[in-house]
Amino acid sequence: MDGSLSQNDLSHVIEADKAHVWHHLTQHKQFETGDPRIIVEGKGLRVWDQTGREHLDAVSGAVWTVNVGYGRKSIVDAISEQLMKLNYFAGAAGSIPGALYAEKLIEKMPGLSRVYYCNSGSEANEKAFKMVRQIAHKRYGGKKHKILYRERDYHGTTIACLSGGGQQERNAQYGPFAPGFVEVPHCLEYRAQWDLSGEAYGQRAADAIEEVILREGPDTVGALCLEPVTAGGGVIVPPPGYWERVQEICRKYDILLHIDEVVCGVGRTGTWFGYQHYGVEPDFVTMAKGVASGYAAIACCVTSERVFDLFKDDASDPMNYFRDISTFGGCTAGPAAALENMRIIEDEDLLGNCTRMGDYMLGRLGELKDKHAVVGDVRGKGLFLGAELVADRESRAPLHEKQVAAVVADVNRQGVIIGMTNRSIPGLNNTLCFAPPLIVTKDDVDEIITAVDNALSRVAV
Repeated sequence: MDGSLSQNDLSHVIEADKAHVWHHLTQHKQFETGDPRIIVEGKGLRVWDQTGREHLDAVSGAVWTVNVGYGRKSIVDAISEQLMKLNYFAGAAGSIPGALYAEKLIEKMPGLSRVYYCNSGSEANEKAFKMVRQIAHKRYGGKKHKILYRERDYHGTTIACLSGGGQQERNAQYGPFAPGFVEVPHCLEYRAQWDLSGEAYGQRAADAIEEVILREGPDTVGALCLEPVTAGGGVIVPPPGYWERVQEICRKYDILLHIDEVVCGVGRTGTWFGYQHYGVEPDFVTMAKGVASGYAAIACCVTSERVFDLFKDDASDPMNYFRDISTFGGCTAGPAAALENMRIIEDEDLLGNCTRMGDYMLGRLGELKDKHAVVGDVRGKGLFLGAELVADRESRAPLHEKQVAAVVADVNRQGVIIGMTNRSIPGLNNTLCFAPPLIVTKDDVDEIITAVDNALSRVAV
């Protein structure tokens, strides 16, 4: 940390924060007797807090966002130059970085063609939901309007996104919810609902989606919204055969496939997008976090030309186009940052590094599983990894959330920041989460694993 702020300055910042800032996902009662953590500076994988203490950030900004790491001057310069030229104009008009980033992005997404800009993952998912509903009215008399979502998946924080989210504790106290959203079963083989394994389990979990469609009526279901790898619901990698069967079901019943890549998109799993591991062809792909690695607010709802064409006609009805606006989707900093972010990923082979380091880290987590009976399962794809902690390995009884939180706190005291599923799924908030920036090295991985090893030895006994 460069020490540019004096201790008096930092003391003022802390008091101002305590007096006026409402932190995300935080119970503020604790700040009556303690101070909030203020992150002052970041470089590479490291961040420094107000005490000057260094931390290795193994979760990319705590919410899986800073894919290319902190302190990227070239992204800052790209933003600065663009803002001086044109900082904003409403999205009803185009911009140079908006057009150029859309072109580059679509190059990475064969079969898709259109980019709708907005400024958060929740908002991107809302756009897709609205498109599905409008298509239902335009083509099906409003009947084919239901949107299916998966148990344990998460799609955002707005009321509509919570309506289509499969995490009961995140939804608690925020109802009543929007109608027309219907849950389908999860696909976590470690918590299997059927006495099957491997591809047989994957196909059965997908068949369960078809059962919901038939129960609801195929003529009422407009879309299926899934994460390629379930993120905050426990880092769930779909089993073999799952995605292929899902695609088949969607085509059979003319259901639009919406893949939420807000977490997995732009390199996190070792491909540009998580769905690309599985050979599926979505109708919608939504993304946010890693699009600009947190250097600017940007999100995208990407669609196929088939979807786009449903809103393009010469009819005299003035209601036929997609009547939506995202004010800050017109900010030019986002696509300018995203262009440079993409260049860095390409030029530094960060997709390759993600695959190599992800495989290495998964192996190291496997070593922890061999050493500590409290580690029931390790799983992941690329640099998005999880370790599910259990009180009893044979019964798979989950470790209590408080004990999992104690492991995370111990790791943090060692100077490494990791995450966990928390206040999401009743009784199953027991997975440690890892998503370091894509620039992570073997030495960094070893540092993370050592800290977790120490914590498991001390806490989860």
